[in-house]
Amino acid sequence: MTKKFFVVTYGCQMNKHDSEKIVGVLLAHGYECAKEMEKANIVIFNTCCVRKSAEDKLYGNVNSLKTIKDKNKDLIIAVGGCLAQKEGSDLQMKMPHVDIIFGTHNIANLPNLIESAKGGRRVTEILKVPSSKIKDLPVRRENPVRAWVTISTGCNNFCSYCIVPYARGRETSRPFEDIVLEVEKLADEGTLEITLLGQNVNSYGMDLYGKLHFAKLLRRLNEIDGLERIRFMSPHPRDFGRDVVLASAECDKVCEHIHLPLQAGSDRVLKKMKRGYTKKDYLALVENIYKMVPGCSITTDVIVGFPGETEEDFSNTLDVVRRAKYDNAFMFVYSPREGTEAAKMKNRVPKEIKMDRFARLLEVQNRNSLQGNLCLVDNEVEVLVEGESKKNKDVMMGRTRTNKVVNFPGSTSLINTFARVKIKEARSWSLKGELK
Repeated sequence: MTKKFFVVTYGCQMNKHDSEKIVGVLLAHGYECAKEMEKANIVIFNTCCVRKSAEDKLYGNVNSLKTIKDKNKDLIIAVGGCLAQKEGSDLQMKMPHVDIIFGTHNIANLPNLIESAKGGRRVTEILKVPSSKIKDLPVRRENPVRAWVTISTGCNNFCSYCIVPYARGRETSRPFEDIVLEVEKLADEGTLEITLLGQNVNSYGMDLYGKLHFAKLLRRLNEIDGLERIRFMSPHPRDFGRDVVLASAECDKVCEHIHLPLQAGSDRVLKKMKRGYTKKDYLALVENIYKMVPGCSITTDVIVGFPGETEEDFSNTLDVVRRAKYDNAFMFVYSPREGTEAAKMKNRVPKEIKMDRFARLLEVQNRNSLQGNLCLVDNEVEVLVEGESKKNKDVMMGRTRTNKVVNFPGSTSLINTFARVKIKEARSWSLKGELK
């Protein structure tokens, strides 16, 4: 039996980084990474359970392998990640052809689980809390100059709509010096940009040190030679203190981009969501960020049609979106996640009303995005070039410090380097320019 594996990833940056760890662990144990799923004899699905669409996609893709597995008894199918952590052995009842179910804290033991699953044995391993091995896992990073760095896992907020605390567990911060050492090593290896990851990055350190250390962490990482850009996601508005705003303003390597999830603009809905802030609180924070971090780009998450949401509630959300002038927004129609408090709430908003509100929200945000991008026409921006455009190989794609996507004619020699680009055309979701 060959030891070729293929990883399929769903969900957020945290999941993508976990997949980098899965690849790193398996390579360190002598496995080979297959370029195509069809050429692998171990297929691993790293799952998301935040939205039902990701869950449905998983079931469809895993079930599509059933016929192949019926013909190839040596094929091992493994399902890990958030959905596996939440569902455990119940997943194997739903998908009996799956050989391995492993949780978000079990990546280090995946090679042993694969060995145990050979010969048709079905294996489930779900740790409820992180193992000390997690921080020492080898990582095969997707990009040589951009890296994700986990600073904490889990969440203590228990927002009424969110499944993450049940899938990722309670908030656990990594030791301060461990993070610094990892980033110093990355910088020495040529990494130019890091993104600090956590379900709630700006509450970093509370469980370890009894007080918030996120601003202190930003300032320390800003001192590391060779590093050019620092990003972070996602912060919680309730914990976004003045110290973090000041650090974002004063640290030259911290990018002028803050993802600040709103979810709703109605105080009544925010209370039902258990978000811990009001519309007034949120707008005051946005105003303070714009004042102290000139040119800052703010993006957000918004949920439409939360149980009991009225037209007045939705109008308050639209008001915040207009006033906050987001550069971009990830907008979702509410769908219940089993196991959350909101899933039991009554007064569900009818689908047709949710879709109408979503369309109106999208229209407002499209206008915001276009207006923000139009201000950049004829200006020069610094772009970290990520690769070729999906539509045109003669066009490169990169991101500004404010996380705006820029497309411009250029050669592949520019990939993973900085370029100066003059913006010539603005669209709602991207910019077009030319090299300077």
